[in-house]
Amino acid sequence: MDLAGYTALVTGGSRGIGRAIVKKLAANGAAVAVNYLTHAAEAEAAAEEIRACGGRAMAVQADVGDGDVVPAMFERIASQLGPVDILVNNAGIIYLGDLEGFDLAKWNLMRRINVDAVAHTVRAAAPAMKARGFGRIVNLSSIAAHGTTFPGNTYYAATKAEVVVLTRRFARDLGAFGITVNAVAPGFIATDMAAEGRAPEEKQALFDRCARVAIAGRVGRAEDVAHAVAFLVSPDSGFITAQVLTVDGGRMDYLAHP
Repeated sequence: MDLAGYTALVTGGSRGIGRAIVKKLAANGAAVAVNYLTHAAEAEAAAEEIRACGGRAMAVQADVGDGDVVPAMFERIASQLGPVDILVNNAGIIYLGDLEGFDLAKWNLMRRINVDAVAHTVRAAAPAMKARGFGRIVNLSSIAAHGTTFPGNTYYAATKAEVVVLTRRFARDLGAFGITVNAVAPGFIATDMAAEGRAPEEKQALFDRCARVAIAGRVGRAEDVAHAVAFLVSPDSGFITAQVLTVDGGRMDYLAHP
């Protein structure tokens, strides 16, 4: 998966799954722009780590949920690293809530980052990709979009299902220009966000529960997702588009009719 000569943008790339994707793409030779909203120190540290190893990287601040600022972010990246060939839409937020706990304001916030940002960045990336006749776009969905029994994911799942639909529609719109658009749907991944707000014993109980419902018998690592993304953005993956690659260790707790 040689990515030398390509420029990648990873939204929400300062930590967690995004940070692992940044490291993987850089290790494969890509120049990488690490997008962040508030975690400036982490984003710059990720970029500096790549530069220290002889790679090319930059941290770039932008609220990808704001369609007015996204084009300027792409211009900054192009001026320093070159036009974006690889776009990974990783930025996302989650608020827990099911039917009885519906909160329209939180749902709208999730949709702004989880859904609207995907449209903003793809629209900004598409013209240059079309001009070069090449592009790789990967959107991070979730197995929540498939319909798991995990409590509290109802409205988060709805936003991630929208990502799947946008992925397939954008693949149709852009396929004639040599641009592929796919999604990766992670299962439960051990990140800071997954454990946020939980006491150590609660965190361990959560991890144990998720491991029990996975064929692999463990929770996922950020690197598991990064490997899948690297495969889909490879120049050799040009005949794969409009697909959703599930990376969940074989989860067995999906909602289904008996």
